[in-house]
Amino acid sequence: LELPPGAACQVRLGQDPVVTGYVDHYIPSISAADHSIHVIGRSNCSDLIDCEAEWPGGPLSNQTVLGLAQRLAAAYGPPINGVAEGIPVATDVSDLPVLPQTNLMLGESAFDIIDRMARFSAVLAYDLPDGSLFLSRAGTRRAASGFVEGVNVEHAYIDFSADQIYSDYNAYIQSVDTFTDLGQGGNQIHTVRDLNCKRHRALVIISEGGGLGNDVAIKRAEWEAARRFGRSRVIRLVTDSWRDAAGALWEPNTLVPVHLPKLKFSAESMLISEVTFLKREGSGTTAEITLMAPEAFLPQPINLTPLY
Repeated sequence: LELPPGAACQVRLGQDPVVTGYVDHYIPSISAADHSIHVIGRSNCSDLIDCEAEWPGGPLSNQTVLGLAQRLAAAYGPPINGVAEGIPVATDVSDLPVLPQTNLMLGESAFDIIDRMARFSAVLAYDLPDGSLFLSRAGTRRAASGFVEGVNVEHAYIDFSADQIYSDYNAYIQSVDTFTDLGQGGNQIHTVRDLNCKRHRALVIISEGGGLGNDVAIKRAEWEAARRFGRSRVIRLVTDSWRDAAGALWEPNTLVPVHLPKLKFSAESMLISEVTFLKREGSGTTAEITLMAPEAFLPQPINLTPLY
């Protein structure tokens, strides 16, 4: 086999890496008219998703999400002389909180834990083109250019939706209030209202008991309102190049301006969420881009020590 499953590989566009990882599937096929090869692979970080978390003893304490992720990722990565060299982990966030003490549960993957701690720390965890893991907040980088109707947009549509947004996001202490005959005043702790919803629609968020439970419920209500509105406008377009005006490849978690007057949409800061690079006979070199508002990618607040 030229590309055996498990082989290390890197996909490049020109001199720029796009994916660094391993071949998962090698699928040759033949017919009377052709011979084709289909190769499927993923980033180095796929091992963090697929494999168990290795942490001596189990308790996690006195760590930031960066330190924790670096230690978990050290167990995996390309082997050197039969020993994993570790997957690099970095961040551009300087104010990461110290995590409260918690315990690793058998059967959890490394990324299960990293993702949970990342949400508590209000950061996103995702892989970079070089196969490393990166911790960042949504929308911290800007591309050198964006997408403009009549300039570099070949096709575009926008899904404006209202079915997943609510007028009222209500945070409660508990789902059953034993004093409900006296009203909900003592049970309801916070309400967030979204004026973008044009009729009454209510959503309830129940506080996870324990330390910071009520505070997390308040943040959850605020997060639900922001994230749901952010995802109520999804743009999908085809642009005529793989690169922005500075020659950099379009990358997820990058802010760009978008101007589509015929679709009645214009914004200076939309976030790229997905990129598919294409090269086809007839259509040439294009990229399929999905964009949403930065609020759509805010991490969900989480209580690491809930009581049920």
